[in-house]
Amino acid sequence: MRNRGIVALLLAALVLAGVDHAAAGWRPVRPVTVIVPWPAGGSTDMTARVLGSQMERYLGQRIVIVNTPGAGGSIGMKEAWDRPRDGYTWAANSSTAVISYPVLGQLDITHRDWLYFYVLYAPNVIAVPSNSPFRSPRDLAEAMRARPGAVRVSSAGAGSSGHLGAETFRLVAGVTYRHVAYAGGAPAVVAAVQGEVEAVMQLSFEVAEMLRAGRLRALAVMSRTPLTMEGYGTIPSITQFFPNFPETGSYFGLMLPKDMPAEVVAAVEAAFRPASEAPAVRLFARQNGVAGVSISGRQAAEITEQKARRVAWTLYEAGLAKRSPAELGIPRP
Repeated sequence: MRNRGIVALLLAALVLAGVDHAAAGWRPVRPVTVIVPWPAGGSTDMTARVLGSQMERYLGQRIVIVNTPGAGGSIGMKEAWDRPRDGYTWAANSSTAVISYPVLGQLDITHRDWLYFYVLYAPNVIAVPSNSPFRSPRDLAEAMRARPGAVRVSSAGAGSSGHLGAETFRLVAGVTYRHVAYAGGAPAVVAAVQGEVEAVMQLSFEVAEMLRAGRLRALAVMSRTPLTMEGYGTIPSITQFFPNFPETGSYFGLMLPKDMPAEVVAAVEAAFRPASEAPAVRLFARQNGVAGVSISGRQAAEITEQKARRVAWTLYEAGLAKRSPAELGIPRP
């Protein structure tokens, strides 16, 4: 009996060892490249750097951020897609941008072709230069009505989170404006600081530094609740001025092609989970007016699918779509 017990224990140990080995599976033996399809300093870049720095300790390898901007981020995403499926090239982006590419005719790759590892959620913020005469979103809307197509609003490019925010504002307020596209969120914000445009509707953590420095002033956050930002104060909800305004923001994180080998996906997941909940990530979120999340797998896919309904159809209704969302199998919200 005693021998049987010993054998059983040994077998159990071997099984557990096998499970551990299988769970460990793939591990990188050289640095991993994360392609950020936007310039340095923007929302995606900041997210990739803060998350990547935490994932390194769990992967046991460096994560190298490579900025490859152009064509609203579609060039970098295509490059990440075309790389070998060996686990050494990932992408980083926002949910909004990835959804927009096929609708705008920039890529045939759709949001359903990626796996998502979301670490942050950022709402859009309407901000104006500190010396702007606009004191509320209503003031901005009235100026757009008085000067149709003349009020300049910057964004990170067609289909970006900031552009979607501006288009949502246009549709809800029933106004027109002049869209001024830049190569990324950071230059779009700088354009507002320098007075090249009258407003910017990029994401909270892209405008946070300039808000705290007094170079920009926030008119509203495009969420149903006010946003309190460390070192700045509380930004009122857009629903205070436009009660039916929908929640407008983006999820940010890493993305892998859906056909990446399962052992690579498992290794990324194993590193992502603890890294996404690291104190440094939570501190970054708190300081920049964003929500820290840890969403992957089926839940991330479902969130992206739901978000696609509003993003794709907003672009279509704005007259920007090259392909109908219905053609892509995206139902109306």
